[in-house]
Amino acid sequence: MEDVLEVYSRPPTPAIPLVCLDEFAKQLLSESRPAIPAAPGRPARHDYEYVREGSVTGFMIAMPHVGERDVFIGRDGRRTATDFAACLDHIAHRLLPGADKILLVMDNLNTHTTASLYEAFPAEKARALCERFEIHHTPKHGSWLNMAEIEIGLLARQCLNRRIGSVDEFRSQVGAYLRWKNADPKPIRWQFDNSQARVKLRSLYPSV
Repeated sequence: MEDVLEVYSRPPTPAIPLVCLDEFAKQLLSESRPAIPAAPGRPARHDYEYVREGSVTGFMIAMPHVGERDVFIGRDGRRTATDFAACLDHIAHRLLPGADKILLVMDNLNTHTTASLYEAFPAEKARALCERFEIHHTPKHGSWLNMAEIEIGLLARQCLNRRIGSVDEFRSQVGAYLRWKNADPKPIRWQFDNSQARVKLRSLYPSV
């Protein structure tokens, strides 16, 4: 916890941007019969029955200092080690190609290791990607420290709280949301630091 909070306390540095990464899943549900469209004074109506179409996983990429976010969705919308590796490649070469080093905060999911890069890429490229990142993991049961969770909550409430029936529709809906949000970026101002943690969470510290 203190390691992550120390990273958050560092002043913003364009050459060493901060990125928070977290995964989220959406169950895909299609309509069992056509919905009745909205009319004046009456909202659209959907049948309570639906058809399960599987699920899709997205990687939320939050850049809190600049207030922008992105969502990486693998080719098949899964959360395998190779999908995670492709996400890091996307961050390093598509989103932040000019960064000297990328501060990456993420949880301890089993695929969230540099070993995943070696599963997906030749050793030379995997090593080069490893050197682009300075990785900091949130503690177990401490995912609230990951600022990407804030962005996932906003996305879920404003974009995903409806039936989405396919991966293509999911991509379209999320893409529209990102364009709308990034048009007016708002940085996240993290207030909780180590001095506050040592008071408010003192029960978590060992007795000396």
